[in-house]
Amino acid sequence: MALFFRGQAFAQPTSASVASPEEAVVLFFDLTEKGGMEYRATYEGEQILLSSHLGFESRGGHNLKDGFHIVGTTYNAIDETWTQPWGTNKTNRNHCNEMAVNLENQDGTKLTLRFRVFDDGFGFCYEYDVPVTDSLLITDELTTFHLAEDGTCWSIVANYESYEFLYRTMPISKLDNASTPMTFKTQTGVYGSIHEAALVNFPEMALYPTDRPLEFKSTLAPWPDGIKARFKGGKFTTSWRTCQLAQEAVGLINSSLILNLNEPCKLKGDLSWIRPMKYVGVWWGMHLGINTWKMDERHGATTESAKRYIDFAAANNIDAVLFEGWNEGWESWGGMQQFDFTKPYADFDIDEILRYAASKNVAFISHHETGGNILNYERQLSHTYQWLHNLSIHSVKTGYAGGLPDGHNHHGQFNVLHYQRVVDTAAKYHVTLDVHEPIKPTGLCRTYPNLMTGEGARGMEWNAWSEGNPPEHHEIIPFTRLLAGPMDYTPGTFDILFEKTRNLPQRQAWNGNDKGNSRVNTTLAKQLANWVILYSPLQMASDLIEHYEGHPAFQFFRDFNPDCDWSKALAGEIGQYVVIVRKAGADYFLGASTNEEARTVSIPLDFLEKGRKYKATIYADAPDADWKTNPTAYTITTRKVSSKQKLTIKMAQGGGQAISFSPIK
Repeated sequence: MALFFRGQAFAQPTSASVASPEEAVVLFFDLTEKGGMEYRATYEGEQILLSSHLGFESRGGHNLKDGFHIVGTTYNAIDETWTQPWGTNKTNRNHCNEMAVNLENQDGTKLTLRFRVFDDGFGFCYEYDVPVTDSLLITDELTTFHLAEDGTCWSIVANYESYEFLYRTMPISKLDNASTPMTFKTQTGVYGSIHEAALVNFPEMALYPTDRPLEFKSTLAPWPDGIKARFKGGKFTTSWRTCQLAQEAVGLINSSLILNLNEPCKLKGDLSWIRPMKYVGVWWGMHLGINTWKMDERHGATTESAKRYIDFAAANNIDAVLFEGWNEGWESWGGMQQFDFTKPYADFDIDEILRYAASKNVAFISHHETGGNILNYERQLSHTYQWLHNLSIHSVKTGYAGGLPDGHNHHGQFNVLHYQRVVDTAAKYHVTLDVHEPIKPTGLCRTYPNLMTGEGARGMEWNAWSEGNPPEHHEIIPFTRLLAGPMDYTPGTFDILFEKTRNLPQRQAWNGNDKGNSRVNTTLAKQLANWVILYSPLQMASDLIEHYEGHPAFQFFRDFNPDCDWSKALAGEIGQYVVIVRKAGADYFLGASTNEEARTVSIPLDFLEKGRKYKATIYADAPDADWKTNPTAYTITTRKVSSKQKLTIKMAQGGGQAISFSPIK
């Protein structure tokens, strides 16, 4: 471990540093003349972050930013292997060096700045102990990230209500604000991503530029009165501020840094109730305007439709069915919603449906849309999850589509605490969660593996009633949003041009963005590939099930296993293309996709087990496929392969390829 102190002999040190295990990353901590705090970092011997500020401001005159001196510095080398019940990789290595700088100032404020430095980046958090007897009100965070050189960045706008925006590609120097992860590539070719880890009792961080070029400041989501964070007493610990670094774009995807900065699993006992699943659901028809969430002549969640979906799942090796609009309250949408989460509509016989699903060995996923009325949800929380447990329902999709009460925003400390309260309650009653309109993931699924997946970006539903997500969207989010954690993007729509649904007599436009010309902006083969690329342990086939009936390409989803043991991004460039492979049991599944450009890539198959032959079933774009003009043209071929071979993957414009590898016995 490389480290040093700087200072005059017998004087208090004013600087310290720590290097990663292979010294790829070196982080330096410095005190200014006035006792302010700064840090900087190098990567592979080159400056990646110039001197950047640290600290906070608070109401009441408590000094949290300067006047500090170093009381002591401790170091720790961490090298451990840990496992999780599910994940892109079930086994992970946490290998880093830690430096804890203990500080104190003349006002009696004690602070430990804890840095952990990995060979692929670093993270740091603040552990404050302020002499306050009542409460501490944080008004601003001073943390900055001062990049050493310009380049290109990919991000969505900073917004404390939603993450459902298209990604922007622009020079770093032109960035005016960003939600995290904010991913970048410097002019000299270093890839990086700024984010946060272990967000529990703190508001989310967004980035805004300062008056220094290429410097970005953490700005926290506020309470309605402008306060950023509230704490009883003077002790608080922030989420980790993180910076991932890599020589290749895929190195960001293959990093476990965010997970490693979270605490180990806190759930005790048998966790077999937490399991990855494939699912279909009464959902896409609502977004198309064919069905409704409320009980009327077009109601989607009825006993009859439920049984039809259960039959389809049972016949197609699909684990579960999602039901939306099954419970009372949808008829009053538009005001402050008063959903009842244990009262089904009269045309949804939940006891009969659960009996029928159990007879077919199909799980029931219950939808809880709050409409933003989290106070109503919290009043029912314990009773609802006890009710679910009694009915042996172990999976819930939550939703927060709507404004919050009392002027709160979706991403402030108030709502972060609510999201965590739901996670804790669900764990108590053995229920897993798929959170839509969530707080952004920060690796908490390691600590609470019942928090399985979520939304937090523009997903498939935008294709049903807007201009949709452009082809490059699927080559950006693996390097941005998905660095933070799994995403329930809900891929797999086969009726790409809506030819089978657009003119149905019962279809009605319900969304103001629906101009009648919506479609999915990919080829069909890319829809298959996205089941692999856009990782979620709960993976949905999103289309109406009648569009899968008898469709040869749906065999890929029948064979697909979301319970992967190991994953690796093999090749890719941000916004251009990506190739990812995942191993599940003895099988491998590969997904490749491209943006608006046709592309051919050659991929070594050295990830396959050596000495074995595999049957590769290849679902590819047809030679005349094109996302605009001929999106549903595809081919299915098989061949025998081994780890010694390379595979040439041809993709049409806006296209992709999906491959399953099964060992030949």
